[in-house]
Amino acid sequence: MSDSIFIGGGGKDYGEAQALLLDKANRHGLIAGATGTGKTVTLQILAEGFSAAGVPVFLSDVKGDLSGLAASGTADFKLHDAFTKRAATIGLDLQYTAFPVTFWDLLGQQGHPIRATVAEMGPLLLAQLLGLTDVQEGVLNVAFRVADEEGLPLLDLKDLQSLLVWTGQNAKDLSLRYGNVAASSVGAIQRSLLTLENQGGNALFGEPALELADMMTCAPDGRGQINILAADQLMGSPKLYATFLLWLLSELFEELPEVGNPDKPKLVFFFDEAHLLFDGAPKVLVDKVEQVARLIRSKGVGVYFITQNPADVPDDVLGQLGNRVQHALRAFTARDRQDLKKAAETYRDNPDFDTAEAIQQVGTGEALTSMLDAKGAPMMVQRTLIRPPSSQLGPIDAAARAALMAASPMAGKYDTAIDRECAFEILSKRADSAAAEAAKAEAAEEAAEAKEREFKQARRYDAPQTGRSTSRKRSSTSDQGFGGAIASVVIKELKGTTGRRIVRGILGGLFKGR
Repeated sequence: MSDSIFIGGGGKDYGEAQALLLDKANRHGLIAGATGTGKTVTLQILAEGFSAAGVPVFLSDVKGDLSGLAASGTADFKLHDAFTKRAATIGLDLQYTAFPVTFWDLLGQQGHPIRATVAEMGPLLLAQLLGLTDVQEGVLNVAFRVADEEGLPLLDLKDLQSLLVWTGQNAKDLSLRYGNVAASSVGAIQRSLLTLENQGGNALFGEPALELADMMTCAPDGRGQINILAADQLMGSPKLYATFLLWLLSELFEELPEVGNPDKPKLVFFFDEAHLLFDGAPKVLVDKVEQVARLIRSKGVGVYFITQNPADVPDDVLGQLGNRVQHALRAFTARDRQDLKKAAETYRDNPDFDTAEAIQQVGTGEALTSMLDAKGAPMMVQRTLIRPPSSQLGPIDAAARAALMAASPMAGKYDTAIDRECAFEILSKRADSAAAEAAKAEAAEEAAEAKEREFKQARRYDAPQTGRSTSRKRSSTSDQGFGGAIASVVIKELKGTTGRRIVRGILGGLFKGR
């Protein structure tokens, strides 16, 4: 197996082989040039070279034509004769072949779904994705801290939405602990989440989450697996596209062990339309990209940015890109001329031609190349005729894609979403429990109030009845004691049996007379 990837022929009559050394491939790279100048073909032949060397590849298919890597080129292709002639010019024995490919799609339509959890994405990248202000990002950080402290797993968007509702409801208490948590900031984040959801962003978040090891595999024949992300529809949400790729890079950086300077990379990552990552990005995010680019090479990962103009990439990041392929640039405006001059200054001069002029003159399929030599220093810039691809140039049809997906080792692993208990369910249960307790307390309070009303009514009606009964009793006692009182007095005056008889006689006469 070769220790380099053949790129094309340079020098006089394009007879000098130009190659990318595998042990320098983790020093990153740049593919730049105007639209239609051959950047996609260069990306394709580099992916083929890495795969043939047993290096897994991840790339984004922005225009939808890189799926041809999964099919072999054919002799009846319209450019076959041109490819054959070019191969003869640069000394290449052109053999058509297909490469092992796995298709992925954030939207789950043209490939296996890719998901990440909200917790894995983190507040920094989410704030960039949602376009939040510094204040709103601060509130989002508070929400993530609360989730950690309360044991609330954040997996999908509904988890984050329910957490934000809870944060708004408890804003007063949280403000005392973490600083001001304004309801207006919570509302702004919720509206941004709604916009993201309407753009299909909810498909990105959830489980089963992507296992990076599944992108770093080799086919049974030892060739590296080429992972193709369908990005043609994804480009309608450029922030989602850029944020996902940056998340993927960050995850690789955090999970992979240090390997130093390996003989070949463990993974090569191609970031197409790289300007989308930096347009309008805050400095903290650009610093994050620079940090990842600077340090991830020690993890054995090479990152290659594909963009129209090198000026699209910040200088601090551009300085990390050692292997470069520069296709034609056009200088129509004063700014274009400045950018062209700046691009030319980044190459090691070749006395045989003026670099700035050559950048404007190279034709389709031709480029200026400058790779790192065995000591890691940039080689002299060369005008290079890029080699033709071995795989099909252009996309495969939907039926072929579906067949490859069905036969893929990833078939069935990520296709069905899993919705386990997380923050949404936990907070819903808490809310239901609190509502039940509140209803129970309200019912007990109503029962107590009813009992008190009943007691007050009983006192109002029982008191008059007691008074009337006492009055009747007193009246009855008075009537019965009148005759008894007379007899008592007489008896007291007339002692003995004779007296009692006299009294009885008197009383008997009185009643008889009546």
